[in-house]
Amino acid sequence: MKRNLPETDMLLDLIRDGRPMTLRQQLRLTIELSVPAIIAQLSSIIMQYIDAAMVGRVGAKASASIGLVSTTTWLFWGLCTAAATGFSVQVAHRIGAGDLKGARMILQQSLAGTLVFSLLLAILGAGISSSLPAWLGGDVSIRRDASVYFFIFSIFLPVLQMIFLAGGMLRCSGNMRIPSLLGVIMCVLDVVFNFFLIFPTRGCSVAGIQFTLPGAGLGVSGAALGTAAAETVVAGVLLWYLLTRSEKLSYRSWEIRFRLKADTFRKAFRIGFPMGIEHIVICGAQILTTVIVAPLGVFAIAANSFAITAESLCYMPGYGIADAATTLVGQSIGAGRKKLTRSFAHITVLMGMAIMGTMGILMYLFAPQIIGLMTPVEEIRRLGVMALRIEAFAEPMFAASIVAYGVFVGAADTLIPCLMNFFSIWAVRLTLAAWLAPTLGLQGVWIAMCVELCFRGFIFLVRLKRGRWLKHYPDSSRIPAIPND
Repeated sequence: MKRNLPETDMLLDLIRDGRPMTLRQQLRLTIELSVPAIIAQLSSIIMQYIDAAMVGRVGAKASASIGLVSTTTWLFWGLCTAAATGFSVQVAHRIGAGDLKGARMILQQSLAGTLVFSLLLAILGAGISSSLPAWLGGDVSIRRDASVYFFIFSIFLPVLQMIFLAGGMLRCSGNMRIPSLLGVIMCVLDVVFNFFLIFPTRGCSVAGIQFTLPGAGLGVSGAALGTAAAETVVAGVLLWYLLTRSEKLSYRSWEIRFRLKADTFRKAFRIGFPMGIEHIVICGAQILTTVIVAPLGVFAIAANSFAITAESLCYMPGYGIADAATTLVGQSIGAGRKKLTRSFAHITVLMGMAIMGTMGILMYLFAPQIIGLMTPVEEIRRLGVMALRIEAFAEPMFAASIVAYGVFVGAADTLIPCLMNFFSIWAVRLTLAAWLAPTLGLQGVWIAMCVELCFRGFIFLVRLKRGRWLKHYPDSSRIPAIPND
């Protein structure tokens, strides 16, 4: 079978074989892994941007209904990501150690474990969907649409889980191209499905030719169903590629019978549980922020949601580089190369800060155009532009926290970063937001967010510099191979 990225694979082989790497080779490998990972991350947020922009044409209430539950959907996304990462990081370590058989065994365990986990989440989400909008303090006029949107999102969580798992496994094996490509395809499919599901049947005219465009006219429900349909198609293709075409993880290379192993699940829990707690902490804070924003009115809710979605276009490159950092650090640790691990950690963090700093400048300059694409309502535009321009100043330090966290995940060091996030968000952001919102409104909420992100970036840089995150897997020995049954 041909390798999908020969140059990338060759450089990754240098890590696994213990051969020296020049700084130029390290930079090249980091860029080659980061670019497709950034595209994949951007595609995921662009899909949310598409939903928001297309629903925004329906009206402010439709936008607010999605905005109301957006932080809760991100919470469930985060839990699925944590479950997948608990296994994929182990795969990165095994591949770095040259234990491909062990990596394939972990993949087997992960398919069963994450499927059960996501089914439980789906049941939970569907169960709370009818009450969630009221819990979040949403206006009565938007509760029904918000409830339906979250219900549809919830029942498709197993599909989303498979996307995170298959994509994570491919990335940790060094294949960034396929998840990236399919992420772009998912965005295209989302536009197509949304186009026919959100809007009603209507007449159109192009170059004087009259014709009718069919549509289901489902509004907010159509946005949820369109996204779910796009995710289903991509999940199927990703799993097919992982299980039949992946050079390192294909089932055709599986040499052992399927058997649940407690040690694999214990390690997945040790890695993924703090990540899950971290997502609960972050999204819980976002939900509480939504509760703070909700009394400010429908315009403030919609503007807050749009600004968060738009800002994501700025910080998603950081998450893409963090994915690359997790792969590079995980494989370097698996190969027992502590010095190289540190080098990749520093390279990825500096790259993330540079790129997101540049994105922050662009976000400040083009904030009116970015928000204007999402809504025609002038009051929402004004508030959204204000929020984006405040947040632009935090992007470099936000990048430091995002990419450093990806480094720590690659080292299976997730507990302390979780506690750092908890303290930063709850002690700094929410305290400031609760203090400033009554007098400054939405502006106060975003000032609090900016201050907190700068503080969080600083403490993550301090931990990265001290190097205690490297103690989980010493460089004196490789990770022991999994014994044969």
